Amino acid sequence: MFGQTEDGNASDKVINNKVLSSISKYMAENRIKKEGFIYIADSAMVTQKNLEKIGDEIQFISRLPANYKECSRLIRSAVEKDEWIELGKLSVTMETTKRPAAVYKVWETKAVLHNKTYRAVVVHSSAHDKRRQNRIERELKKAHTELSKKIKEISKQEFFCRADAMKAAERIQKDRPVFYNPETQIVEIPKYRRGRPKKDGSRTLEKMMYGVSTNIVETGAVEEFKKEAGCFVLLSNVPINGQKGYSSYDILRTYKDQYGIEQNFGFIKNTPIVNCIFLKKAERIEVLGLVLLLSLLIWRLIEYNMRRYAKDNKRDLPGWVKRRTYKPTAFMLMTSFQYLMILKIGKHRRLNKPLTPNQREYLRALGLNEQIFTKPGG
Repeated sequence: MFGQTEDGNASDKVINNKVLSSISKYMAENRIKKEGFIYIADSAMVTQKNLEKIGDEIQFISRLPANYKECSRLIRSAVEKDEWIELGKLSVTMETTKRPAAVYKVWETKAVLHNKTYRAVVVHSSAHDKRRQNRIERELKKAHTELSKKIKEISKQEFFCRADAMKAAERIQKDRPVFYNPETQIVEIPKYRRGRPKKDGSRTLEKMMYGVSTNIVETGAVEEFKKEAGCFVLLSNVPINGQKGYSSYDILRTYKDQYGIEQNFGFIKNTPIVNCIFLKKAERIEVLGLVLLLSLLIWRLIEYNMRRYAKDNKRDLPGWVKRRTYKPTAFMLMTSFQYLMILKIGKHRRLNKPLTPNQREYLRALGLNEQIFTKPGG
């Protein structure tokens, strides 16, 4: 493992380039060949300079930024071909009614970026990006409003002949947005002479006018647009064949594993710690970064040992609000011990009150004796 502090205003694209410059050397010093590791990063890594830096020396998996035209082209092709490979659910965490696990399907092809060919895995997720969905709804609403406004203006008009009404209907069809289809119909609007109707109820027709009646119907493009919104593209140069080849499933699974790393960012950037400490020198900030990184390693080691104990012994451990869990967190443990007090009387130590059953369970899971608080180093 290695870590480094960076300027908070620094570009992720530039930082990726710096890491890529040193990672091959770092791995070589630890006798790890280029086939022995894969560099996984988010879309900020995909720039011309970074891809040139990678070359054929580093295997990587990243996300193709949406601002690349190649991204939208690949997604559109995947939706049109509809030759998805179903992968199902990949989540290892327990799903709930409010947070169901996403279902994935993929379609693999090639992508050409900066005159170089890469593997491109188009991924469709059932858990659509909420931000994208909101954008879609805004675009659809805007298109519907604009079309409705034009239809309303036309519907108020009356034409002296059917041909003029048909021309107006054609204008609506011509200006229609891609997401909606205006179904038009020419209707007759009879105009009667003034006066009372005849005894039989009939009225004398003076002239016949014509109008346009329109019904707005969604096109298939709306559904395709929504499908495209649930897609993203993974870019990689990891080979598909060979002993260390990766399938589309492996590419997606490996990319999603970075979520486990990203969960650690909240610990390192913990607001009560970082915002409450003022350091004058950059060197001291780097030391704080080292302390936080070492603390994070211990934090995750505690969590790993508890979960391994639960799995090996098939025993759940205390969770939140009197619930049991097979995946306890270090935060659960620390919360349980936060009010523990140790009293020192002369050379002797004692607890202000006995340990609770939950606290004893946590200690057993970590392989620790209850006397660690009263006889440290014993």
